[in-house]
Parts: sequence; structure tokens; C-alpha cells
Amino acid sequence: MITDKIGNAIFTPLRTWTEQSTSNWNILIGIGIISLIAGLILVYVFYKKMGEADERTTQISLKSALIMLCGVILCDLIFPKEYMWQIFFLFKYSIAFIASGIYLAVQYKRDFLN
Repeated sequence: MITDKIGNAIFTPLRTWTEQSTSNWNILIGIGIISLIAGLILVYVFYKKMGEADERTTQISLKSALIMLCGVILCDLIFPKEYMWQIFFLFKYSIAFIASGIYLAVQYKRDFLN
């Protein structure tokens, strides 16, 4: 399958790099945790800035959740499941939250600031 070829081409060098030392493993985990926290903060801030749910903000929230779901599904297709699945689980949700937060930031700027 094409996603397996893409995954092997991208993630095999990452696997060899992380297996070289424990500090490389800790760097990868640290980057994942920092990006997850940044994504969570981004989503939380823009949900609070949008305010209470009404006709306009409900649609934005639902589309944000859809983007998050699509990010999780896309990462499930691309990330390998044979090795380092805990780390990729962390990155999967980091990417999903960051994508949703970016969408919320763009919509907030477009709808609420103009």
C-alpha cells in the first residue's frame, strides 16, 4: 500500500535516530508533549474568545471538531503501527489539536475581528 511506503520512507530514519540514544528519545517525547500542550492551549483560547454558543459559533465549533477528526484519521493512515506507536499516538493528537486551533484562529480573525 502507498501509505506503508510513505511511512517507511519517513519514519524508518526517525526510528533509527531515536534508538541511537535515550536523549534522542527524550527529545522526541519532549517535542510531542510541548506541541500537544500548545495545541490544547490554542484550542482553549479560541473557544473562550468565541464566547457562548449561538448559530454562528456552533457551526465553527462543529467544523473545528471535524478538522480534528480528519487529522486523527489521516495520522492513523500514515503513522506506522508496528513500532513507536505510543509516540505517534502523542503526535497524532498534537497534530489534530494544532490543526483545529489554526482553523479556529483563522475563523476568529475572519468573523470576529472584521
